[in-house]
Amino acid sequence: MEERSLRITGADKSFFNKLSHTLTKMLIPTKVGINGMLISIKRNSLIKAFENYTEDNEDYNNDELLKKYDNAYEAYLQTLDKYVMNSIYTKVRNETATEFEKNALSSYYEVTSLKEKEYVEYKYRKQKYLLELDNESVKLSAKEKNIEKYNKFYIDKMDNLYKSILKNYSIKLADTTNIYDSTKEWIYTKIFYTLEEYIQNILSLKIKIDDDQKLKSIVSEYEKYETYTIGKLDARDNIEKNMLLLGISRKLFTHSLPLIVAEQCYEKLLKDARVLIQDTKIAAKRERAYSMLINLIEDYNVKLLSTKVYWESQKEKEEYKKFWNEYQEISKLKESNFIDYVRKKEVLFIKDDIKKLHKAKIDYTQIIKYYKRKLVDYGAIRQIKNSYVSEGNYIKVKEVK
Repeated sequence: MEERSLRITGADKSFFNKLSHTLTKMLIPTKVGINGMLISIKRNSLIKAFENYTEDNEDYNNDELLKKYDNAYEAYLQTLDKYVMNSIYTKVRNETATEFEKNALSSYYEVTSLKEKEYVEYKYRKQKYLLELDNESVKLSAKEKNIEKYNKFYIDKMDNLYKSILKNYSIKLADTTNIYDSTKEWIYTKIFYTLEEYIQNILSLKIKIDDDQKLKSIVSEYEKYETYTIGKLDARDNIEKNMLLLGISRKLFTHSLPLIVAEQCYEKLLKDARVLIQDTKIAAKRERAYSMLINLIEDYNVKLLSTKVYWESQKEKEEYKKFWNEYQEISKLKESNFIDYVRKKEVLFIKDDIKKLHKAKIDYTQIIKYYKRKLVDYGAIRQIKNSYVSEGNYIKVKEVK
């Protein structure tokens, strides 16, 4: 009997595997339904706790309300985490997952891969991932009134998470213990990527539903940013887009992305813009890159350096003060003589940038030559004819008196 039983089991192995596979597929929707119900319960409790905490409740202990809110938030996240592992993972394994669920699981593993090496970033990004996942579910299945309530919590929490992520990057970028650390280049990329994520997913939502006057002051900059979300971007477009992101960040993330870090980000963009001009061989493209660099220099000076309080040296501070006074005098011409205003402003920017390039560790010979040709065109300096160094790659000039 035992031998017969073993033979039957062995012979029908494929049948039982198929049956088990089919039953698992049938049970998955039930699991999803149970998880969905649990998430809904935890979400409703969380929203209630959030409303109690954020409303003016003189009769309640604020610390107690915060504790209840934190506990409700933790329970909500745990339920969402279980949903990913119990439902989405099972559906992907059994080949019943949608494309969205496959991408969701892939993103989940991408976030959890940070845990060992970048725990602080992992901690915030995992929360952000789980909230984004449930936000999609809320948008599809919840009533309008519930969506409005959830959005208030969602925006508040995501604001804090993005600030924490950017603050973590700022600490890494400001770390001077290893100034030759190549990973700092990667941190710049992460900062710009995170800013873009926030503007696309959170700022756009805030503008849509919020009447905050602070937001109205950046709507025009947000609309400019939107023009860079269509079509394929080249190197110049990407620098311009990142310039806009930095400009918006000066109003939204002044503490999470402090001035010293924003200054490093601007200097990174200036470096990229200068290198782009040096590497571009086509005259028309070089001119467009130059126009972008002039706008970037103005942005850097107006939005950042003009607000700088602490300087490394008094000499540096005085030099900038002289530059700023001259810029303000030139700006007075904008209404009365726009062409003269543009010419004088460019001359001021070029001369100031040449001083900085002479001190730089990178070889900027080509862009300095380009700058000097511009100064000759504007009549700010003149070329001394028949005066060349032996290599023949540098034109001697002297300033017009």
